[in-house]
Amino acid sequence: MTDRIVHVVARLVPRPGKAEELATALLDMLDEVRAEPGCLLYDAHESRDMPGVIVMVESWTDQAALDAHGHAPALTRLATRFDALLAEPPSVERLRRIG
Repeated sequence: MTDRIVHVVARLVPRPGKAEELATALLDMLDEVRAEPGCLLYDAHESRDMPGVIVMVESWTDQAALDAHGHAPALTRLATRFDALLAEPPSVERLRRIG
């Protein structure tokens, strides 16, 4: 049932001088997150308009899978580094496909 799928766009703005470290940390966890139950898509992109800013594009089978991801080891390890890596809290938007 596609209306249960939760799409997510998360924007991560690095501290000055931390863009490469942030990108590496995200790349290092991609395979682990992609193997999480309910993960349909988990891709990292760098903004063409704001180099260094990482935009995560995600799809999860349902809200429960997304909630589990929030407590999974890969994300919790990364989150412990957010204060050192990010200039601001991550911006996370959940989406529902309409067309």
